[in-house]
Order: sequence, then C-alpha cells, then structure tokens
Amino acid sequence: MQEILTLLQEAGHSDFRDARGPMGFTQRQAAGKFTRSEADALLNRLRDQDPDEEKATEIPVWRRSVQQDVLSQIPAERLAVELRRRGWAVVEP
Repeated sequence: MQEILTLLQEAGHSDFRDARGPMGFTQRQAAGKFTRSEADALLNRLRDQDPDEEKATEIPVWRRSVQQDVLSQIPAERLAVELRRRGWAVVEP
C-alpha cells in the first residue's frame, strides 16, 4: 500500500481520497482498501504511466461493484428461475 501511495503522490495526488475522481476509485478504495488483484492492477497502471502523458479519465475494469461480480457468476437460467419466482416475466434474448 505504501508503494501505491508513493506512486500516487508522484502522479500529483496527496492521498487516496484526492486521487478518487481522477483515478476512478470507489469509496472503499479512496479509503486505501484494495483487494490484492486491485492493488496489483493499480500498481501496474501507475508504473506504466508516462509522467508527460495526460491523466487517464477511463474508468478501470476493476471498479465493478461486488453486485456486478456476483451476478456475472450466476448462470442466466438460475437468474431467470428466481425472477419468475418473484413474479417477473422473463424472455430469452
């Protein structure tokens, strides 16, 4: 975490909260809490960034919410069954 903070400071940010908008951090990440894979991806991103290059405005792939991650792992058929059970009409694409 210290290496990430150092790299962020070299990029012109004072801390994680200051970098939240420009870096696309979630609220949890702005508090300095990253999963191992998020930290690795951020380290790679910060190490590869050219200092003369404009700050990236793209939202990182790893910013997906936990809900999106969970839903992407559930088979479509199982989701359809649960939605029907709750009274929704479900049609295949």
